[in-house]
Amino acid sequence: MTTTPESVVSSTTATTAPNRPGSLFDALHAGALSDPAQLREIYEQPGDQARRKQVDHLHEVAQRLIACSPLVFVASADAAGRCDVSPRGGPAGLVSVLDEYTLAIPDATGNKRLDTLHNILETGRVGLLFVVPGRDATLRVNGRACVSTDPELLRQLTAVGKPPRSAIVVAVEEVYGHCPKAFLRSSAWKPENWLAKDAQPSSAEVTLSHLRDESLTVEMIEQIEREALLYRYE
Repeated sequence: MTTTPESVVSSTTATTAPNRPGSLFDALHAGALSDPAQLREIYEQPGDQARRKQVDHLHEVAQRLIACSPLVFVASADAAGRCDVSPRGGPAGLVSVLDEYTLAIPDATGNKRLDTLHNILETGRVGLLFVVPGRDATLRVNGRACVSTDPELLRQLTAVGKPPRSAIVVAVEEVYGHCPKAFLRSSAWKPENWLAKDAQPSSAEVTLSHLRDESLTVEMIEQIEREALLYRYE
């Protein structure tokens, strides 16, 4: 196993966006909306069904849908309000429903930045989006969160191959289905509409452009990525 160069390992230290006087964002922000009432001047009120579809627990149908999902996106924010979203994947049923108000997400090996876990320690909140490949509708779950290393809990969470080092435990507060329009508009599940790989920047190209390290090449980073995937459940 090749050791990852120190320059490839990103810092977990939170950074503040640089001050860019006269930036395009500043120009647009000056005239941006600032009051919820302004939103309703350009958007209609939601329909009755949209208002009533939110519940505060994982009913039987929601639990079945979570059991079908191999992929969940976890949104979090730190104490300063800096937001982050991270995908978590595994076999269907990756996320365990402990009861109708509680679920647990095993933490599998990643890049070891631990951004999501740090954010949870700071604010104790997450938003989840459950995705099932081929299905256009998704499920959103929001609530309080903590990082648990309880041995009894971890022994139950073997979806990623063995008990994880920690788990994100979520106290469910909001549950609702999300309409399929985003997936329909994007044709995300239609391979015939996907861009060819050679028409996209590769993961290694993106990483190299961020590192700006002349001692590294795309091929070196591709090798590091291949070896890292061999230990994805470490």
